[in-house]
Amino acid sequence: MKKIVFLVLAGSFYLVENKLAAQQLRYTPAQLHAHNDYEKAIPFWNAYHAGFGSIEADIFLEKGALLVAHEKQQLNQHITLEKLYLAPLDSILKKYNGNIDTAHTRKLQLLIDIKTEAVPTLDTLIRLLEKYPRITGSDKISIVISGNRPPVNTFTGYPSYLFFDGVFTQAYDTETLKRIALFSDNLKAYTRWNGMGIIPAAERKTIDSLVSVAHRLNKKIRFWNAPDIINTWYQLMRLHADWINTDHVTESAFFMNSLPMRSFQQATPPHQLYQPLHKNDGAHKAPKNIILLIGDGTSFPQWYAGYTANHGALNVFSMKYTGISKTSSFDSYITDSAPGSTAFATGEKTNNRSVGVDHTGAPIPQLPALLKKKGMRTALITSGDISDATPADFYAHQAERSSSAAIIRDLQQSGIDLLMGSAGTETSKALAEMKAPFKVISTADSLVQNNTTQYVVVEKRAGTSMLHGRGAWLAESFKKATEHLTGKQGFFMMLEAAQIDHGGHANNLPYLVTEVLDFDQTIAQAMAFADTNGETLVIVTGDHETGGLTLLGGDYKTGFVAGQFATTDHTALPVPVFAYGPGAQLFTGTYENTEVFHKILKALNLK
Repeated sequence: MKKIVFLVLAGSFYLVENKLAAQQLRYTPAQLHAHNDYEKAIPFWNAYHAGFGSIEADIFLEKGALLVAHEKQQLNQHITLEKLYLAPLDSILKKYNGNIDTAHTRKLQLLIDIKTEAVPTLDTLIRLLEKYPRITGSDKISIVISGNRPPVNTFTGYPSYLFFDGVFTQAYDTETLKRIALFSDNLKAYTRWNGMGIIPAAERKTIDSLVSVAHRLNKKIRFWNAPDIINTWYQLMRLHADWINTDHVTESAFFMNSLPMRSFQQATPPHQLYQPLHKNDGAHKAPKNIILLIGDGTSFPQWYAGYTANHGALNVFSMKYTGISKTSSFDSYITDSAPGSTAFATGEKTNNRSVGVDHTGAPIPQLPALLKKKGMRTALITSGDISDATPADFYAHQAERSSSAAIIRDLQQSGIDLLMGSAGTETSKALAEMKAPFKVISTADSLVQNNTTQYVVVEKRAGTSMLHGRGAWLAESFKKATEHLTGKQGFFMMLEAAQIDHGGHANNLPYLVTEVLDFDQTIAQAMAFADTNGETLVIVTGDHETGGLTLLGGDYKTGFVAGQFATTDHTALPVPVFAYGPGAQLFTGTYENTEVFHKILKALNLK
């Protein structure tokens, strides 16, 4: 009989005979192992309902009974393996006609750790299992023996429904290996890593080799005695551990279930960067045009998530002049979009939910109206509803941001030349009742360069997310708008990437990152326009941060990024300000968000 032998060399394990290569798992609660499950408030059921794929019970043979506990002094004659695990398992199989639940593909591993003498305890377990033919005859349940195990050469003599937990230093012949369900090992035997940061390279190499051994044998691997925190779970997944050992049932299940929303990897090649000329960058001359680009809900974490996903590259990061804007509103440490962009539009702080008014509710003059008096044309573009807070901050005066009808009525007296975006039900009704001077059209294709007609362009696609097919609408709209506005008099444009904020509220990293990447490509167009035009100042910022995003993992080479959200609401994080073109040097430093307004006027020599 051929033997498969493990050799220990310089702290690493090598396999003489190669088997199947390891494959990366898509992690779900099915890859979670409920360690010491019997110590939970509700043993078995919590892990079962959370979708765990493996549950552990430690057993002691005490006066003929199999009792469950971690230490002998904790034994209680009423806390038995049968009561806590076998009877519930049997009831589930009965209820679902031999399945674990309504999903007929689900499987469950019951890992039984023997704490007393192996052979008599195992013999007692077998006699107990004979009462449960639904369990022993099920292909949906694996019973695995760990802890004290009988001699290896006797494994194949036990009932075929029993499997064993493997040991890396043990040699197994090919028949015995068939009875090995997984390999478990003490992580602390190979690393002193405390769960913070990454595993040191030399120690990780040893652990990688263990994983490789198990996977070449087509066996799963589990590491116990690992720090039981989120960063460890990430690191174990990077190691391709098949079972994630945890004592935190609820928290780890939530972590796994939300992984698709908290990690992202770019499926397409990274977008290429525009190479800015910097010819007029920071020039001490007044620009003719101002382009203000606002990433709603966008701060340092959102930008860096996009940077990582785009393989370590973003157009916005090529802007040399950068500052930091503080985001609080008049009445709150944490702003919402309404006062956030009102500060940019008016130079004054106002209350949360207020649009274009001061904290008393009195209307305040806004940039488009002020610049219109100087002969400049004005445009507002958003990848959201045209009556939403950010665009409304530049043309409306309402104490409540949800007053869509009143906001659209304010538009009629605003003097805005061009407004582009989507329209929900309330906004559409208000537009239908709107009188001149605006012409409402459904596509920007009919816009004519320097035409004096005032337009509202409402496109359904504008309000669609990148994940659901919006495509390059934002960049295309920017191009159409600049063609429409360009002339001797100069223009002011505010363009909002509205749906970065939506991704933050939803705690959905793929949503957020795809919106950031789309915004960055629009930023490239703005920089290219500024270089070609020579008289344009481009400012990029955010009104606040949304989601409390923390980045916990990433890989520039693959474009992978993973994170955790602290809230579904806004936070008090300051936001970066990037500037490019003549007057860009004015936007450096740390300042209140109201200063963006004043710095724009100063750049134009209007202050």
